[in-house]
Amino acid sequence: MLDEKIKRPNIEGAARVLTCNGLVKGGAPGDVFYICFHRSRSSEKIRSSCASLRERLVLGDSVRVVEHFYDGTIEAMAEAHQAVAFQFTITPEGIDLQLSYQALNQIYLSGVRSWKKRVSRMKNSVIKGVYPASPSSWLFVAIGILATMYMQSDPSMGLIAKIQQHLPLSLHVSLSSQGQTMVSALVFSTLLWLSLILALRFCLKLLLSYHHWMFEQHGRVSNTTKVWVTLMGLFSRKKPLLYSYQTSLPHLPVPAIQDTLSRYLESVRPLLTDSEFQQMTKLANEFESTLGHRLQRYLKLKALWATNYVSDWWEEYVYLRSRGPIMVNSNYYGMDFLYVTPTTVQAARAGNTITALMLYRRKVNREELTPSRVPGTVIPLCAAQCERMFNTTRTPGAETDVLQHWQDSEFVAVYHRGRYFRLWVYRAGRLLTPREIEYQTQRILDDSSSPFPGEEKLGALTAGDRIPWAQMRQQFFRSGLNKKSLDAIEKAAFFITLDDEEQGMKGDDPAGNLDRYAKSLLHGKCYDRWFDKSFSIVIYKNGKSGLNAEHSWADAPTVAHLWEYTLATDAFQLGYTEEGHCKGEVDLSLPPPQRLVWEISPEVQAQVCSSLAVAQALADDVDCHVFPFRDFGKGRIKKCRISPDAFIQISLQLAYYRDRGGFCLTYEASMTRLFREGRTETVRSCSKDSCAFVRALESGQTEEECRRLFRLASEKHQNLYRMAMTGAGIDRHLFCLYVVSKYLGVDSPFLHKVLSEPWRLSTSQTPVQQMELFDLKNNPDYISLGGGFGPVADDGYGVSYIIVGEDLINFHVSSKHSCSQTVISSITEDPAGLEVEVKKDRINCGFQWVLVRICKMLV
Repeated sequence: MLDEKIKRPNIEGAARVLTCNGLVKGGAPGDVFYICFHRSRSSEKIRSSCASLRERLVLGDSVRVVEHFYDGTIEAMAEAHQAVAFQFTITPEGIDLQLSYQALNQIYLSGVRSWKKRVSRMKNSVIKGVYPASPSSWLFVAIGILATMYMQSDPSMGLIAKIQQHLPLSLHVSLSSQGQTMVSALVFSTLLWLSLILALRFCLKLLLSYHHWMFEQHGRVSNTTKVWVTLMGLFSRKKPLLYSYQTSLPHLPVPAIQDTLSRYLESVRPLLTDSEFQQMTKLANEFESTLGHRLQRYLKLKALWATNYVSDWWEEYVYLRSRGPIMVNSNYYGMDFLYVTPTTVQAARAGNTITALMLYRRKVNREELTPSRVPGTVIPLCAAQCERMFNTTRTPGAETDVLQHWQDSEFVAVYHRGRYFRLWVYRAGRLLTPREIEYQTQRILDDSSSPFPGEEKLGALTAGDRIPWAQMRQQFFRSGLNKKSLDAIEKAAFFITLDDEEQGMKGDDPAGNLDRYAKSLLHGKCYDRWFDKSFSIVIYKNGKSGLNAEHSWADAPTVAHLWEYTLATDAFQLGYTEEGHCKGEVDLSLPPPQRLVWEISPEVQAQVCSSLAVAQALADDVDCHVFPFRDFGKGRIKKCRISPDAFIQISLQLAYYRDRGGFCLTYEASMTRLFREGRTETVRSCSKDSCAFVRALESGQTEEECRRLFRLASEKHQNLYRMAMTGAGIDRHLFCLYVVSKYLGVDSPFLHKVLSEPWRLSTSQTPVQQMELFDLKNNPDYISLGGGFGPVADDGYGVSYIIVGEDLINFHVSSKHSCSQTVISSITEDPAGLEVEVKKDRINCGFQWVLVRICKMLV
């Protein structure tokens, strides 16, 4: 007995609509009336209207009234009826309550899943709390103590008798003397067991604090390191949980200020003239003799109090307090396989990808992932960054952004053709099968509804400046439909874009297509990604995929580990049918994905246009180039007894010198995850040794001399990398000293000059951490492209590279069109008026020439 008008999308409350439009004339026995109103509109006024309506409906007859709260558009009242957990019949005699057992069963199963997760977390807390021992070891200690006492010996040296004297009076009354002795022995056993655990964890922490092994040459291992290796092997026999090592990892040490200043001056010497270096040395000496030691004392105090003296400030001041766009400037991307696309069915690729990501999240929640380790060793790395991988969003603020993390989420947010959807991936506590998720994704692709006014380009707010987005969020997204829909995006496990474009190395221009693929992942259309999410997945029309990750919560190796698992699980574990669809059965009774509803005011739409203009200008300015280097890989480099990373970094110095005629401050990211909550440190790759090699090679010195200088530069780079990993870097220490100076309100010309120096060459290696998942020997085409990022300086380059297998290195290079000196590719017009590409060799051909030239020299 409902008029069709109640189903219109912009309904604000069925009670008001029914009353105002005069749709209710009375009720006959057995008639059912649905009172539907949005949760965000459930004010007392609407509730009173509903109560008034009930009174009108029950004038002498039995009429059923069903209340239903909906989250978005009501598309069919039949679906609303299925979603109701209970209904009641109002009669003159009272209320007849009828329960929906199907809905209650769903609630019950969801509750069971929630409690299972709580029990699992409690169990894991106990297991990792006693690591490197195990909970069962308590039983062995207790049995040992009781057995010793049975042999008329007191292993406690009188402590058990002392404990017995202090037992509660109730136990003295209720237990016999033998029972009291037994309880006292168990208490002593527990205390002894806890003491042994603390001792073992202290020993493990001491072992993990030993880093001298990293500086020893192959074949020249000291006796101390040999003993250390043996003890680490003993401590590593038990299979740990993901966070088992966290409390045993050492804290990041604060370097001596004299050492940091000395290393800094050494790093800038090849970049400065004699007079400039003398001026910098003077500033450094003045800083050390005046303000430096005062700031150092505050920093050491923080190091004693905090888990890590760098990470929280680095996260806040480098990432969260940045007021410019995070698109391009901060976020980075990861690519799909280079040669293979597992399926060309977009919905199927989304189904397997979502399933793989949710399986990874399950492993993280259950702590079933093996802790990451230093390659080739048993040394664990900090896993703290995994905690905020899913269900995390960066929310904008006026002065600083905030990272918000939710414990769990059973849905993902999806964007397609200007519409936002909530896609539930769990039902009754069960993860949907890949085929079911494909089915649900296809329903989104087939949805022909139009975007709400202002909805299509709403994501541009996350791509533009942060302050306008914070203001819009505070003013227009704090309540009502907008808040509900924004919560659905921000609380989602992650964000997915179903892109209408096709990407990948395809067609007649594979190199150009790879470049466009990189730009699409880096910024897209500037409004079809949600750049605030911890990571966003992009599924293209031809089945190609990729991701865009927000940088503040974690660094690239953590996201790379996730992406490796996702690609491998998608291709080798889940697989596809011959037609390219996901495997499994489909429950056709699944409710459809839910459209998110927005009320975008003209003010918000105006700001969306403004933010989009800012983001579009940034996106148009960035240039990306991706090229796989296939002439040789790490196999040939290692035969020359050279570190592959050092080889590439020195090659970059030579390429930059040939491109610009000089050297520049070079940033290479190194991890400090040997320490608790460690993130990154800077390796200043441009050293006096690398500069000496480049000048020697360019001036035509003999190959023997160049080879000698190259090996010196390689050894120097390796030493710089090891020092950065072990907490003896330069830049994070100086950065923290600068933060302390700002807190104290004092100014340091030296620190100001150091922190304002531009990084014109910013580089990073993407590590391959789970090569065993891909089996490149039997599946040589399943090669990852790695990922990249935008340039740090307006007149510089961003270079990311991944060393895959023995014979391939993939490079991702970025720069800005606005700087004529760093153009990767430019388009000009020939006399006939045709656009032709006249320059694509500054980084591509030039860098490949450098790599081959150095390799030939070494061989």
